[in-house]
Order: sequence, then structure tokens, then C-alpha cells
Amino acid sequence: MSAHSSDDDEYQQPLTEEQLAAKRQHDIDTYTNDIIYSNRYSDETSEYRHVTLPKQIARWVPDDGLMSDQEWRSLGVMQSPGWEHYMRHAPEPHILLFRREKDYQIKYPNAVPPAPGNVVKQAVKPERAGAAAGKKVGGLIKDWI
Repeated sequence: MSAHSSDDDEYQQPLTEEQLAAKRQHDIDTYTNDIIYSNRYSDETSEYRHVTLPKQIARWVPDDGLMSDQEWRSLGVMQSPGWEHYMRHAPEPHILLFRREKDYQIKYPNAVPPAPGNVVKQAVKPERAGAAAGKKVGGLIKDWI
């Protein structure tokens, strides 16, 4: 947002950084309950959702690309872990598009995915394979190899 308020006439004095920060926080605190969350939808690998921001919050979305987890959460967007802001749709900058790995909450119940390169696949013993299919075994989700 520019250093000028868009709510009043164009001859208003520029806002200071402190005033801008206070205005931003006021807008977020006031309009967070007006954020609209879509239902989740999915394909073979990911689940998706879109979040529609009210204009009073959308004006604070950075113009320079995708937002980090910390950035979109600082705008008052509240979602469970694992979501990433993956795309901007220029005609509708107030709509944020998110995705995450399918079944994220089942695969990572503590909301912490394994670090790349540290993924350990464990085989399920044949006598337990039927009982273990799609279930936690020993606190972990077993992968079929």
C-alpha cells in the first residue's frame, strides 16, 4: 500500500511508517472475521483451497510474488499446518490460492514433515500387512515398498 490513505481525498499528508503499521494492524484486527475460506478440493497428489480476503486486508498483500507462511498468517489467514501460497491470479489479487500434500494431517500428525533426504520407508511384515493397511503402526504411517 502506498504511504497515502485511499479512504480520504488525495491531498492528505503521507503516512509515516508507524502510522502505516498501525493502520495495517487495525485493518487486520477489524476484518479478520470477514475472510472467506473455500472448501478443500483435491487431485491425485495435493489438496487445494482458496481464501478470499476483504478489500481492507487485501490492500496489504505484497505485490511482489508469493507469500511465506509467516506473511499470509500475519494478514489474519488461519489454516492448519502444511498449506503453501502457490499461485497468484492477477485479475483477483484478493483471492489467495493454497495447496498442500494430500493427506498431510494423516502423514504428519505432529505437523512436521521429514526433512528432504531423511525419509525412511519401513516395510510391514506380511502377517501384519492386512491389519496395517492405511493405519498407524507403532505411531507411524507405514509406506508400502
